[in-house]
Amino acid sequence: MSIEIKTAQDIEKMRIAGRLAAEVLDFITPHVKAGVTTGRLDKLCHDYMVDVQGTIPAPLDYAPPGHRPYPKSICTSVNHQVSHGVPGDKVLKHGDIVNIDITVIKDGYHGDTSRMFTAGEPSIQARRLCDVTYECLWKGIAQVRPGANLGDIGHAVQRHAESHGFSVVREFCGHGIGRRFHEEPQVLHYGRPGQGIALQAGMIFTIEPMINAGRRDIRSLADGWTIVTADHSLSAQWEHTILVTPEGFEVLTLSAGAPAVPAFVESDRTASVAP
Repeated sequence: MSIEIKTAQDIEKMRIAGRLAAEVLDFITPHVKAGVTTGRLDKLCHDYMVDVQGTIPAPLDYAPPGHRPYPKSICTSVNHQVSHGVPGDKVLKHGDIVNIDITVIKDGYHGDTSRMFTAGEPSIQARRLCDVTYECLWKGIAQVRPGANLGDIGHAVQRHAESHGFSVVREFCGHGIGRRFHEEPQVLHYGRPGQGIALQAGMIFTIEPMINAGRRDIRSLADGWTIVTADHSLSAQWEHTILVTPEGFEVLTLSAGAPAVPAFVESDRTASVAP
């Protein structure tokens, strides 16, 4: 499948979808606390998406080949859960960390983003993992510009994670996105600079590193969706949807409540275009 270069109309629709996805995360933020169930978080997000935004929760009943339909409207991955955690009766405890992954469909276009949240004060290791993973996300984003390669993104993420003693999950990656939930290209979170497809203005894809405190090995639970670390170590993930612009990049999933962009991003971005 070829990589779709988005038109100006596509891009404007994707800006709307991306902003709406981020606003779901803004909405749910005060509800993420010890004592709440992941199922309650799903219900709150579902109702906000459907009744307030007029969007469609993309994960609900999503069934790629070989998978049973996903039963919920969001993904909630707690502690050692890496991704695709299915909301349910699990009660968040003080100190838990949780990734909430939101994808909405608005006017046929997908907006996809995730953030890490904490229920109360996490351990020092958990806080450090969440912070470094957020930095990994932006290390990758800072590489995005026309003429750069996908390997530049993966290398920046991998180098930053491993320099802090963490590991990068390799079985899952970022992806192109637009009218379809998952498009080309695949965006690996490891790699070599200068390798892979060259970026072009008009490409839209996600960057969503999954970083483990222990080994990178993972396994799937019996529900067919939830992915966990094989060694039961903590895992964290952050995700943004990125547009390649003629000048560099635009993050489509920013909102008023999004965490601040790290100070290093502008310097990394400048260094990546230096002759």
